[in-house]
Amino acid sequence: MDRIRVQEWIDGYERAWRTPGTETLSTLFTSDATYLQGPYREPVVGLRDICTMWEAERDGHNEEFGMSSEIIAVDGDVAVARLEVRYGTGQEFRDLWLMTFAGDGRCAAFEEWPFSPPA
Repeated sequence: MDRIRVQEWIDGYERAWRTPGTETLSTLFTSDATYLQGPYREPVVGLRDICTMWEAERDGHNEEFGMSSEIIAVDGDVAVARLEVRYGTGQEFRDLWLMTFAGDGRCAAFEEWPFSPPA
């Protein structure tokens, strides 16, 4: 992987979040991918379960949000990015994403560390 391909993957993730359904997730994740929603959470394993989680976590493909990203590091098949996400509801997060990619550019292991401002 390189920074350009990682940024393309992040852009694809955002497009998928804004797209109805979960069909496009097969272009982002391997069939046996793991998706960890936080450092102490149980991983979601396999594309089918990732699709189920994806639909449960979003308010819908048309929920209002803005997202910006900065790639911190790429080393072989592993990448780290910092993201800021602001929802139309006022909720916001700063995330660290750790991504391990398969040879075809799809993500085989995804881990996010979401942080929100103090209440």
